[in-house]
Amino acid sequence: MALIDNAVYRDGHRVQTPHSLEETYEINRAEGGMAWIGLYRPADPELRSVAEEFNIHRLAVEDARKDHQRSKLERYGETLFVALRPARYIDADERVEFGELHIFVGPDFVVTIRHAESPDLSRVRQRLEGNPELLKLGPEAVLYAILDQVVDEYEPVVAGLENDIDEIEDQLFGHSDDDALSRRIYALSREVISFQRAVHPLEDMLEALLRGGERYGVEVDLQRSLRDVLDHTKRTTERADSFRTLLDNALHVQTTLLTRAMTRVSVDQNDQLKKITSWAAILFAPTLIGTVYGMNFDNIPELAWPLGYPFAIGLMIVLGAGLYIVFKAKKWL
Repeated sequence: MALIDNAVYRDGHRVQTPHSLEETYEINRAEGGMAWIGLYRPADPELRSVAEEFNIHRLAVEDARKDHQRSKLERYGETLFVALRPARYIDADERVEFGELHIFVGPDFVVTIRHAESPDLSRVRQRLEGNPELLKLGPEAVLYAILDQVVDEYEPVVAGLENDIDEIEDQLFGHSDDDALSRRIYALSREVISFQRAVHPLEDMLEALLRGGERYGVEVDLQRSLRDVLDHTKRTTERADSFRTLLDNALHVQTTLLTRAMTRVSVDQNDQLKKITSWAAILFAPTLIGTVYGMNFDNIPELAWPLGYPFAIGLMIVLGAGLYIVFKAKKWL
C-alpha cells in the first residue's frame, strides 16, 4: 500500500489519523490544521488525487513520478517541491546506496513521497510529535526536520568513506596487490563523486530557503535551525571534497609507485642482461681460439711450433682478461 503514515495536526498535536486520502482531505478541511501524508512509491491515481486536492502544479507532479531526480528545490506558487537524495553506506561493498525523497510543502499540507527505504521518516514524525512547539510552526517545520534528518544520515556515509580511504592510504606503502588497489581507488572515487552530486545542491537549496524566510513569514527560530542545517551541510560538503582530493592524490601516488617499480625492474633486467652479455663475450674469446686451433688443417704453422700450445693458452687468458677489464670499467660486471 502506498499510504504509509497519514495524520492531521493542529497546534502541534496529532488530532486524527485518517485511513485514506479522501478522509484526510475532509478532516483537514474541517479541522483547519495541517495534513502530513506519507506515500511510498505511489501509483498515478494517488498522485493525481493529491495534486487535485492541493492544487499542485503538473510539472511538479511529473517530477514526483520519476525517480533518479537530482537534489533540487522549486517553487510553484505557494507550493514548494523538494527532491532529496538520502544516502547510507554499505561498508561490506564499499558502496553508497542512495534513496530518493520528494516533498510537497504547501500552506496547510506536507506530502512526502519515498522511492526507497531511506530515510526513516517515522523518526522525523516521532521527533516532531515529541516537540509540539516546533511542530505547530507548520509545514516549514516538517521540511526543516526532514532536511535535518537527511543531512544527519550523511554522517555515517562520511565516516564509512573516511575509514576506507584511511585503509587505502595504509595499503599504498604496504605489500598489496597493485591491480586490486587501483580498482579499489577507482571504485571509491566513483562513490565519492556520486555522494558529492547528492550533497552539493543542498547548500544552494538551504540558502534559497533562508533568503525566502522573511518573504514567506518563516519563524525566526526556524530560520536559525535551517542555518544550523546549512552549516552541517557545508561541513559535509567540504569533507566530501577533501575525499575526492585524497583519492586523486592516492591514485597519483599509486601510479608513481607503479612507474618506479616498473623502472626498477627494467633497470634490474638491463643490468642482468649486461652481465650475461659480458660473460658470454669473455667465454666466447677462448672458445673461438680453441675452435681455430681445433681445425685439423696441415697448413697451420703453430701446429709444429714447440710454443704453440702455451701461446694459445696465453692468448685465451689475455683476451679473456682484457675483455673482463673493459666490461668492468664500463660497469657491466
